[in-house]
Amino acid sequence: LTSCHGGHALPEFSIPRNFDATEKVEITFWAKNENNKAQQQVYRDAEAEFEKLYPNIDVKLKLYSDYNEIYKDVITNISTGTTPNVCITYPDHIATYMTGNNVMVPLDDLMEDEEWGLGSENLRFDAPKKEEIIPQFLAEGVIGGTQYAIPFMRSTEACYINVDMVKALDYELPEVLTWDFIWEVSEAAMALGKDGDGNYKLNGQKVLIPFIYKSTDNMMIQMLKQKGAGYSTDAGDILIFNETTEDLLYEIADHTKSGAFSTFKISSYPGNYLNAGQCIFAIDSTAGATWMGPEAPQIDIAKENLMDCEIAVRAIPQYDTENPQMISQGPSICIFNKENSKEVMASWIFVQYLLTNDIQIAYSQTEGYLPVTSKAYSSAEYQNYLSRSGEDNDLHYQVKIEATKLLLDNLDNTFITPVFNGSASLRNAAGQLIEEVCKSIRRKQTVDEKYMKNLNERISTLYHLDELNLKSGIKIDFGNLPPESVALISVIGAVWVAVIAYYAIKLLKNRKSRN
Repeated sequence: LTSCHGGHALPEFSIPRNFDATEKVEITFWAKNENNKAQQQVYRDAEAEFEKLYPNIDVKLKLYSDYNEIYKDVITNISTGTTPNVCITYPDHIATYMTGNNVMVPLDDLMEDEEWGLGSENLRFDAPKKEEIIPQFLAEGVIGGTQYAIPFMRSTEACYINVDMVKALDYELPEVLTWDFIWEVSEAAMALGKDGDGNYKLNGQKVLIPFIYKSTDNMMIQMLKQKGAGYSTDAGDILIFNETTEDLLYEIADHTKSGAFSTFKISSYPGNYLNAGQCIFAIDSTAGATWMGPEAPQIDIAKENLMDCEIAVRAIPQYDTENPQMISQGPSICIFNKENSKEVMASWIFVQYLLTNDIQIAYSQTEGYLPVTSKAYSSAEYQNYLSRSGEDNDLHYQVKIEATKLLLDNLDNTFITPVFNGSASLRNAAGQLIEEVCKSIRRKQTVDEKYMKNLNERISTLYHLDELNLKSGIKIDFGNLPPESVALISVIGAVWVAVIAYYAIKLLKNRKSRN
């Protein structure tokens, strides 16, 4: 079996010394937004304003509502050489794109180029210099020692909390959450039980899920990081199938069984439950802050279903409050290689325009994103924006700005996961482990040692993690083969031995008859 992936070979990109920024060229830009009209407008304004500065560069914008759809389309178009010029994506996805032949443009030389490098005087706009991009964010785009992505926006995860419910359970909300606190309060909510009408005593409603997690892949990754347990190595070795992972899954299973915990894939968006007074702890991206709280500017449920309450924003729960760990995430920008190097250069100029204060500040204000440059942070416009938290429930929505400040205050406590070809699959597998355990509990299945072995094997096969480890020379131990498998393999082996023996005897008889 063969694959056409990466079959369209391209020459290695090198910066043309005779690049003319006035020549006519067309570039395509694939971007993602959360069906957010404000974000869409930022992209469209960026396209229009850039074309005013460079009338010869025609930018064709294509908007997506899902990063995975961009990923699928890019993979499909690699083999035909019809990838976009510029794309909003994630480093995990770029690592897969790189398996093609010179598909991605390495950015190191472009960033340092005297004529067209970051913040060059040749540009017709005020772009940030390399040192003005937050170093931690810039480092996230380095794959295999080479810069293949430039950060566009950054976020982390936050826990959005119904403070009224926490107080009703006689708990005081700490400044730093722990997993023990989250589980204890969630179980206390369930322990109150229901009244005679079948309503939960805590909220007087038929529905109550104290703790809902939006991204279970991030949940598992951060839990393992906080415990110092294995996930993967920079070389691509898969370490996630370990005792700590199993212990975490057993704990999650217990809280799922009591009804204290659920996930987005099982129960739907946590913000909807939070806003309806049916959830105490909702963990989602800081970029999702505009959906959190009964006064949020973006709400997906009917107004009559909203329950007024105080909303607090905290960092995700920790195992070690003295050494907090939270994931750094958010979209990056990459450039695809083309036969025409002038397209690549025009794309690079456009990428730098996306890093200007006008774009960075405008986009960050649409949700709880953080700009990626110190140039934007220190601007009077951005500082004024942060200082007006709670002034209104739109641009200055308090929960959104608190979520933004959360990341700003914890830059040194963030981490990223290793990026390699297959790291996107590993990320999906991490979340699926939790999803499968939760679904099994809801189906009244037994989650025990035998279940865990089978789960590890299924997830490894489903996401091809066994193949990744074979490439890196690492073996996953799934325990002994089941007796049925041993019997089948033994029978097949015996049949082959019999076939070989039969033909060997026949060959000897033929030789004797000829003699």
